[in-house]
Amino acid sequence: MDRAQNLSRFLQSDGRTVILPIDHGTIIPVTGMTPQSLIAELNPVVDGYVVNLGVALGAAEELEGKGVCLRTDCYKPPYGDNVDEGSYRLYGADEALSVGAHAMMNMLYSHHPNEADITREVAELIAESIETDIPVILEALPFSIGRPDDYTVENIGFTVRAAAELGADIVKTAFPTNGTVDDFKAIVDSCWVPVIVLGGAAMGDDEALLQMVKNSIEAGAAGIAVGRNVFQHPEPAKIARALHAIVHDNASVDSALRAM
Repeated sequence: MDRAQNLSRFLQSDGRTVILPIDHGTIIPVTGMTPQSLIAELNPVVDGYVVNLGVALGAAEELEGKGVCLRTDCYKPPYGDNVDEGSYRLYGADEALSVGAHAMMNMLYSHHPNEADITREVAELIAESIETDIPVILEALPFSIGRPDDYTVENIGFTVRAAAELGADIVKTAFPTNGTVDDFKAIVDSCWVPVIVLGGAAMGDDEALLQMVKNSIEAGAAGIAVGRNVFQHPEPAKIARALHAIVHDNASVDSALRAM
């Protein structure tokens, strides 16, 4: 496939996408979730998945026909006295080709103590992307993952722009903490590649999640990459259907909730 064909596995005819990241097993404890059964259940309302290499191999049958994004790095948060290395690259285009992936995803942490190494690894991945036509989705976050106090409008805006400047095909980021629709629209408008929004830790509040997604779409986001708020939800298929309705059908939050 060429680059456009690969991207079309995620970005549908309306230019939008619902991506389910299930790449968390190398980072945090994940219990009670079998990738194969989850993928099979959610395929009707999910356009693509972010997976680690083992899941790409083990769930190849269930992933058939969907966008497959290979996670190329590990971004395990600091634990105890472990040094916070941020993100460190594990795989690249060769592995993506071997599992038939349509994209690769890697972290880009701006202002992180290990920013120099992370940025060099991102640049190397993008160089491989140019050679192979496998797009890169950069997960662009200030400092590290799970730092909402640092996800200001200014910090998110800088990191999203940096990801585009480095050559990302799609930028995944957080909705700025306490930001408005207009704030996020200014960030999206300054980025010439599609921006998708992550969900972060499970909120336990369906209305708040759907409102955040609705605000993102109204601001011009091309979609979402929401993982834990789906697979840790008591009814993953129902919340995924509601998210799909907002992203692809421009549903209101109220109507999406009623459709669950």
